[in-house]
Amino acid sequence: MACLIPSQLQKFQEDGFLVLEGFLSADECEAMQRRIDEIVAKMDVPLHCRTEFSTQEEEQLRAQGSTDYFLSSGDKIRFFFEKGVFDKQGNFLVPPEKSINKIGHALHALDPIFRCVTHSHKVQALARSLGLQMPVVVQSMYIFKQPHFGGEVAPHQDASFLYTEPLGWVLGLWIALEDAMLENGCLWFIPGSHTGGVSRRMVRTPAGSVPGTSFLGSEPIRDNSLFVPTPVLRGALVLIHGEVVHKSEQNLSDRSRQAYTFHLMEAAGTIWSPDNWLQPTPELPFPPLYT
Repeated sequence: MACLIPSQLQKFQEDGFLVLEGFLSADECEAMQRRIDEIVAKMDVPLHCRTEFSTQEEEQLRAQGSTDYFLSSGDKIRFFFEKGVFDKQGNFLVPPEKSINKIGHALHALDPIFRCVTHSHKVQALARSLGLQMPVVVQSMYIFKQPHFGGEVAPHQDASFLYTEPLGWVLGLWIALEDAMLENGCLWFIPGSHTGGVSRRMVRTPAGSVPGTSFLGSEPIRDNSLFVPTPVLRGALVLIHGEVVHKSEQNLSDRSRQAYTFHLMEAAGTIWSPDNWLQPTPELPFPPLYT
């Protein structure tokens, strides 16, 4: 079972993150990677990704398409690409499977393999040992961090995007499906940075506006020396408090750094902000973790 012992709980409470090596077996990691290969092989690339527009009006329509594609992805399996992977005609400049940044945001609900991992006895036991009463799964992502051009992820707090009242009830579970080392873009954290609230929030703008989201507040300039690298081996799970500051660097190595990550919210006594970009839908209310 994957219950936390008191010393691990204490470390998570102090640091805002916790590494659990060997959470998944190599076979379990491989099953997810095989499944994602199948999904990618069948993917439908949306038009707004493929074409370079010329007129301002067309650019506006493209931005709107991009906005809608992202904002309505909470109950779908959708594809998000690295910059510069299409030419002006919309052809791939690199093989399609090497062009994807991430797939989101409902693998946990719509794909049997990912649903099985998300709701596994191990994950449920972990959530129970954290004291979660009524956790629900709010979103999931498969992150590729492609070799040579997997983009950096700037310092941020997950609660900036997944805001609740009160704060403190969003939890990220990040599973390394390949070794995540310094050279291929492992996670970095500022230990203890989860206690000062949220410095900026991404909120939805009124329906039909472009862009479809805006930011309240701003990300402070952070001292780089405060970040601690957190390299982990394939199969490790990293628990991430919703307010801990973390980042990852660009992947300039020749190895990808694939990961599956999903977020839980304690639904008991917590309000999911109606301003969040991601909203439950009648088709997909946030599914309870405990089955």
